[in-house]
Amino acid sequence: MVKFFRTTVTRTTKSLALTLLSGLICVSALADTTPSDSTNLITPFEAVYYAYKWDDNLGSAKISLEELSEGLYSLTYQSKVSKFFLSDKRFEHSIFMVEGDHLVPQQYNYSRTGTGPDKSLKVEFPNNDGGQIEIENDDEAFTLPWQGELDNQLYRLDAPIRLSRGVENLSYDFINYRGQQRHYGMRVLGKETVDLPYGKIEAIKVEIVRESKSRYTLAWFAPDLNYQLVRLQQFKDGDEQGDLRLKAFSTKRSD
Repeated sequence: MVKFFRTTVTRTTKSLALTLLSGLICVSALADTTPSDSTNLITPFEAVYYAYKWDDNLGSAKISLEELSEGLYSLTYQSKVSKFFLSDKRFEHSIFMVEGDHLVPQQYNYSRTGTGPDKSLKVEFPNNDGGQIEIENDDEAFTLPWQGELDNQLYRLDAPIRLSRGVENLSYDFINYRGQQRHYGMRVLGKETVDLPYGKIEAIKVEIVRESKSRYTLAWFAPDLNYQLVRLQQFKDGDEQGDLRLKAFSTKRSD
């Protein structure tokens, strides 16, 4: 089992059932290079998904990865779903560095607007081992001892890199979009062809293992699209919470 922890680096910069749009959407930025250097594995991209519940199209989500400078990246996620008079808009933004074979969190921001209370969160990660994670949300500001956790997006960026190397069991500790420490595991179930708005494509089927026993989540990653996540389906107590399916995917390499 692979367990991801961050190495010490110098800091450069400081309701609808489809909550899975923000809570679990995974991303990939894997390029066809040697596996020893993650800097060469990260390729700027954009992915667009349609969001369904029992085949009813409720909205869309988009993920974008940009290179800000050498080794420094920006990862954004935004979604908008609606049903009748209910609406939900979410935005996540991560600033991170690539250090050798590791993705190193710098800053994470989250916001949610729409039906019900608005929410926001800001997380600052320390620049060395033994430091404190600084967290601000709508109600309070507090710190947590940093113990190698990633932010709510980066473990999802790392997973496809590991899958491309044949790893079948993964383990991640991270700070979620509520500012809470969480742990997820992932295990490969096999391969199957999925039918998407993007088209039919062969994918690796993965189960996301979480602390909650009432939720069951499946994800599909396509080797032909640089191990990009192409589908994500989640159930709670047997009821489908949501089903994300890839609509479009493109990469943009730096000049």
